[in-house]
Amino acid sequence: MQESFKVNARRSCRLALLRPSVWYQKSEALDQSSQHLRIREIAMDRPRIGYLRVLFMLKRERCTVGKKRVYRLH
Repeated sequence: MQESFKVNARRSCRLALLRPSVWYQKSEALDQSSQHLRIREIAMDRPRIGYLRVLFMLKRERCTVGKKRVYRLH
């Protein structure tokens, strides 16, 4: 929007109904690809176990992951 209409960040945020702090805020997303791979690996090695057992196995390995994420990826 800024390049095509040549407006500043504040005006483009106002037009998009966003606060300027959202525009400048850095994303703090963590790289969780290793967790995804480990969940898939456990699920493929033991296809008969459910997501709660996978979660228990990850907790035993000291991997911090939520049960909703394991449920989605299982």
